[in-house]
Amino acid sequence: MNALPGRACPLDYRYGAAAVAGAPTFEAETLYVVGGLYGNLAALDEIERMAADEAGPVTILFNGDFNWFNVGDAGFAEINRRVLAHRATAGNVEAELVRADAEAGCGCAYPASVDQATVERSNAIHARLCETALRHPGILARLAALPRLGRCRVGRATVGIVHGDAESLAGWDFDIAALDRHGVADALAAQFHAAAVDVFACSHTCLPVFRQVPSRHGPGLIANNGAAGMPNFRGARHGVITRVSQRPSPTRPLYGTRVADANVDALAVRYDHARFAAEFVADWPAGSPAHLSYWQRIADGPQHDIECAAPRLAGAFAGAACAST
Repeated sequence: MNALPGRACPLDYRYGAAAVAGAPTFEAETLYVVGGLYGNLAALDEIERMAADEAGPVTILFNGDFNWFNVGDAGFAEINRRVLAHRATAGNVEAELVRADAEAGCGCAYPASVDQATVERSNAIHARLCETALRHPGILARLAALPRLGRCRVGRATVGIVHGDAESLAGWDFDIAALDRHGVADALAAQFHAAAVDVFACSHTCLPVFRQVPSRHGPGLIANNGAAGMPNFRGARHGVITRVSQRPSPTRPLYGTRVADANVDALAVRYDHARFAAEFVADWPAGSPAHLSYWQRIADGPQHDIECAAPRLAGAFAGAACAST
């Protein structure tokens, strides 16, 4: 790999949209897609509590990067024990934990818009997480066996579960900036057709966004939940997950729409912020790579607004992009 660590996508990350069509399909009455837990135990507690409040059975699927800040042995073991009791697919964090070399760094495949200092800090975070993971060979063996794609049917709606985008584990085509570029609707519609899905549920890019695309049953949807385990909006301190169900949510959604006969909603994960902040600082004090990259977001949220994540879905490809960092 010739590119700098953290910038490049390893060749084995690339699968293509048709691979989503061939992924084994499971069925769920209600599906929670949890991307970007980032080792936040308080958020995991809240997600499991939310599922327990549902009127019927809930399938929780963690679609990658459930590890990140959890570099202590106890936190690493508990996150993985509890997550792997549910359905899970690998993100780049997990994929690079089980790789023999560190050539790809964190495996984030950051675009040019992300500054090099941030990339280097992410590589340093992942390197420290790798040191912890090596002390847990049983967990590493389970992570190595995780699939990188998922496919779920909820009523008549088929959900393609990816970490990055329709083409790659660490792809950025489902980032808000990419989705709001002019001229992308046709290419996205072709990916929906090749994948034979009505919804793509993803995370990776760490900022939530819902955008509609023409598909088999009318408008399809790209549902990027951003981060389940970190704040997602300016001035807010909650995570976000994607819920798909024929039943209405017992929790008022932040935003949502109908796809085929299913409700697809973004739900707030209102975890214990004080607990998460204390656990974070214990492992990542001021001046550490994670504190430099994430503390402002943890405390105040990113420069991203809910109006940017989900404007009125009609005309979502009009090209009116929001500035987000």
